Amino acid sequence: MNARTNHRFRTWLARGSAALALVAFAGVASSVGPTPASANTQSSSDANASLPETIVLTGIARDFRERSVTSGHPDFERQPTRGFGHYVGLASDTLDADGKPTLATTGYKVTAQAQDANRRNIMPVTKPYIASRQGDTRGTLETQLGGAVVSAQSFAQWYRDVPGVNVSTTVPITLRRQPGTNIYTFDDKSDSLYRSRSGFFPINGQLFGNSGGGGVANTNYHFTYELTTKFTYKRGSGQVFTFAGDDDVFVYVDGRLVIDLGGVHGAISQTIDLDRLTWLNDNQEYELKLFFTERHRTQSNMRIDTTLTLRSADLPATSALFD
Repeated sequence: MNARTNHRFRTWLARGSAALALVAFAGVASSVGPTPASANTQSSSDANASLPETIVLTGIARDFRERSVTSGHPDFERQPTRGFGHYVGLASDTLDADGKPTLATTGYKVTAQAQDANRRNIMPVTKPYIASRQGDTRGTLETQLGGAVVSAQSFAQWYRDVPGVNVSTTVPITLRRQPGTNIYTFDDKSDSLYRSRSGFFPINGQLFGNSGGGGVANTNYHFTYELTTKFTYKRGSGQVFTFAGDDDVFVYVDGRLVIDLGGVHGAISQTIDLDRLTWLNDNQEYELKLFFTERHRTQSNMRIDTTLTLRSADLPATSALFD
C-alpha cells in the first residue's frame, strides 16, 4: 500500500468510526431518551392521578361490657328473638338533634336481599327519599318484629358516652386509592394493622380490656365505632358508597338513612348510589355518618369501597374521652 492509499484508508477508517460512534450514541439515546415520555404516557393514562393516594378519617370507638357481666350492656351478646341474622328497621330514617340514630323498631329479619341491576345489595325497604331504578329487585322480610334490641334507652347508649356504661377513644382508619381508579378502600383483611388482628378490632388491650373467648384470641369484642365525614356531591359522576361487614351498620347521608345492616350477622354488603338521593344539590357539601356496632364474639369485619373523596369532619360531641 503506497503512502497516498494509506492516507486515504486512514481517513475512511476515521470517518467510519465516527459514523459508528454516532449511530451507537443514537441507539443509546433512543433507549434512554423515551423513558420520561413513556412514564408520562403511563401517568397520564391515570385520569385520577391528581387524587390523594390515601384518606385518613378519625372516628370514636366506645367499649362496652357484655350483658352477662356486672354493669354489662343488655344488647351485647344478645340473641334476637327471631334468631341471629340481618334485621332492618332498627334505626330511624333520620338522625336526632344530637346527630344520632334512634330506635324505630326492634327490627324485621331479612329473608332475601334486595339488589340493583348490577347485583349489588341495596336497602330492602323502599324509602321515599331514595329513587328506585329499572332492574331493582325487592327483598323480603319477616312480618313479625325480631327483638334485636332491648329498648330505645339501651339503643341510645350505643353511640353516646355514658359513664359507667362505656368508655371511648379516638381511632383513625386509612382508605387507600385503588391504582388507576378513583375508588378508595378500607379493608381489615388488607390493612397492615387489622390483618395482624384477624379482623376489625380497633381497641384490643384498651379501655375495658379484652373480652375473652370468641373466635379470635386476645381480642376486645363489644364496641361501637362512629365516623363522621364530609364530601362534595357531583351529580352524574358515579359516586357510590359500599359497606361490607358486621354486626349492625347504619350509614346516613345528610341525616337520612341510606344503608341499613342491623342485627347480629356475618359480613353483608350494601351499596348506595348517591344519584338516587334526589334532594342532593350538585357541587354542594354534605355529611356522611357511619355507625358500626360489634356485639357478638365471633368475628368483626369492615370493608368500605367508595368513589367519594371523603374529608374528616369535627368529631361528634362526647361527654368525655378516656385514654
